Amino acid sequence: MPAPLSTLAPAKVNLFLHVGPVKSNGRHELDSLVVFAGPEAADRLTVEQSDTLTLSVTGPGAAEAGAGADNLVLKAARALQAEAGVKEGAALHLEKMLPVAAGIGGGSADAAAALRLLTRLWDINPRHARTIAPQLGGDVPVALLGQPAFMRGEGEQVEPVRLPAPLPAVLFNSGIACPTGPVFAAFDDAGGGAGFAECGSLPEFADLGGLIDWLAGQRNDLESPALTLHSALKPPERTLNGPTGALLTRMSGSGATFVCLYGTLDAARESAESLRAQQPEAWVRATLLGGADLS
Repeated sequence: MPAPLSTLAPAKVNLFLHVGPVKSNGRHELDSLVVFAGPEAADRLTVEQSDTLTLSVTGPGAAEAGAGADNLVLKAARALQAEAGVKEGAALHLEKMLPVAAGIGGGSADAAAALRLLTRLWDINPRHARTIAPQLGGDVPVALLGQPAFMRGEGEQVEPVRLPAPLPAVLFNSGIACPTGPVFAAFDDAGGGAGFAECGSLPEFADLGGLIDWLAGQRNDLESPALTLHSALKPPERTLNGPTGALLTRMSGSGATFVCLYGTLDAARESAESLRAQQPEAWVRATLLGGADLS
């Protein structure tokens, strides 16, 4: 039997997220610059040949993610089977290291990892994975690409972009679950999205400082409704003693993870150590944001 196939499923980070008004189908137009964390902030998915489709889940987030039919890994596998007419099964194992309902696309990253690995295992055309990715969720197409990109439309429009360099960052999640549905509902109830417009193309930056300055002029439209729904949800510098030294702090996705950008990876690591010491129960990772490491 061939050796199992394995890949990382790294966290997705929205460096900004503009959201349009709710549409008749219940979804929204999006405009977001998306990057991916390094291996420090990633799940891992492994697949091997089997007559049937099965999923097992271990790791710190296993209980929250579950291994039932609602897990996006199984949904992706079944959708790919149907799209490509595959009769084979697969035994999938997910090591769930990322927090759940955290705004960093963990489930979408896992689904994209399943599409990549099963495309190889079943020896099918990658176009099948690209075809079904949008129906699995707005973040799945960009997670399937795994590179810095503008994500637009309902998530199905993905345009790769080039950053001047990877972004040193700290990802901070205090452990507050922040499911996407209620945040979008609060956004809609507040009449959000009336002034929605795409930001256009990414300017050329000489260095990371220019990129961070430009990002400071953008926003995450879901941050305010998330903070309204969850009064205990606050950026790390508002909950812990002393400044974090971040050049920019912004919530990712619909929350509850904050991304803090730094000038150097050493500064990010130092801040992460400080945050862990002050809030040991929080999920904190220092990383470089850019393209996904899928090894």
